Amino acid sequence: MTLRYGLLGLLAEGPASGYDITKRFQETLAAVWPASHPQIYRELSRLSEDGLIEVHTTGPRGRKEYKITDSGLKEVKNWLANSSVDHIIRSESLIRSFFFWLIEPEEVLKHLQAEEKYFASQATFYEGYAAAKDRGEFGTSKQTESARITVEAAARLNRSLAEWAKWSQEKLNHK
Repeated sequence: MTLRYGLLGLLAEGPASGYDITKRFQETLAAVWPASHPQIYRELSRLSEDGLIEVHTTGPRGRKEYKITDSGLKEVKNWLANSSVDHIIRSESLIRSFFFWLIEPEEVLKHLQAEEKYFASQATFYEGYAAAKDRGEFGTSKQTESARITVEAAARLNRSLAEWAKWSQEKLNHK
């Protein structure tokens, strides 16, 4: 259900095409709430059916630009202010680590090396994005300030997971 509100929030910034929304989602929110291109388009369709967004314009080759409706804006604001937060963090990496005992130590180390590399690269990406925001490259609007807070969380989470993967390798190497 949170994808719904993420998309409404992005459209609260202004009208955008499905492609632009997907790109913006991937740049800013994917680290904290992954969603595939087809999932985003399905949810846009549901939001339209529910009257929370509407087609603002239709361009070449049927490209639709959506905008949030008053009902959609009211719903996302209500979600932000009044609904309880699901604090569950879902991580396939951590689920897998619980079952490392089922595979050979060399396979575990290989996996952890790949995890460290992946999470470190993601952290570096988000740290760069945060630095660009700090330099004002995206303006200084309230949306930019809120996005900066989210990007910081993504950078820190990924950096922490990279450090966890490195620590895990060291822990296994000392046995």
